[in-house]
Amino acid sequence: MEPRLNLFGNETAMKALKHINSAGKVVADSTLPAATQELVKIRASQINGCGFCTDMHTKEAAAAGETVQRLHLVAAWREAKVFTEAERAALELTEQGTRIADAAGGVSDEAWENAAKHYDEDQLAALVGLIALINAYNRVNVLVRQPAGDYEPGMFG
Repeated sequence: MEPRLNLFGNETAMKALKHINSAGKVVADSTLPAATQELVKIRASQINGCGFCTDMHTKEAAAAGETVQRLHLVAAWREAKVFTEAERAALELTEQGTRIADAAGGVSDEAWENAAKHYDEDQLAALVGLIALINAYNRVNVLVRQPAGDYEPGMFG
């Protein structure tokens, strides 16, 4: 499988992605727990059908010490006992923030209030930014049909 567009060889694409990556660094450097960040990226990528990002973030999470059991259960997090209440709140916010078009009211007050019980204002800002960013990355990769499977942890820095 070949991508429709070589994102890494196109000057315009690289300029745009540079700015998205800069925003991602702000989120990565926040106090939002790194494990939560990876779970959010994995779940949004699963919903969006982005194989490239699902591959990348499951491998990054595993390299950072995430368990195989938790990685396998991200898609079924509601039925799994392996996630904390804070992680569950972040995953719910991720799902609602990713599936905005599926819900007439957007993100529910209940999902927001539950997340706010577990995360301070800066962490909520990071979580909102992260959900928006991973959805942007997913859309770019799905649009160009970026192939999955070759990612190596740490490959992009």
